[in-house]
Amino acid sequence: MAHATTASDPADALAKAGPYPMAAYQFLQEGLRHTVRQVHEQRSADPSMGDMADGDHVTGQQLCVGLRDYAIGQFGLLAPVVLESWSIRRTDDFGRMVFAMIDAGLMSKTAHDTPEDFCGVYDFEEAFHREHAVAAIRAPAV
Repeated sequence: MAHATTASDPADALAKAGPYPMAAYQFLQEGLRHTVRQVHEQRSADPSMGDMADGDHVTGQQLCVGLRDYAIGQFGLLAPVVLESWSIRRTDDFGRMVFAMIDAGLMSKTAHDTPEDFCGVYDFEEAFHREHAVAAIRAPAV
């Protein structure tokens, strides 16, 4: 997923796309930037991963992991509570939001990107479990 140009009325398109508030879409855009930065840093540290041939593109799975890390970094132990308040309960919700943003012209995709890329990437209860979140908070920034 990568950034794209803005549609004429993206807020209206996103409002029609589902139960997610604008704050959730803002979080997703910020989380995308975080994930792209994270993936670039990983590729710089490990040349065997190759370079980012598709510019800022990250896969659905990479984005889900990046959004998890970003949520924990931003909200700590409250990350699952905040996401739940935005009707985000599983990685499939991230996919619905991403494809709503693509439809609104706010993100782009490759021919290989599908909503299924976001299905079941991780279990929210496990991913945001207290012990995992505390370990992520204590870990040095990448």
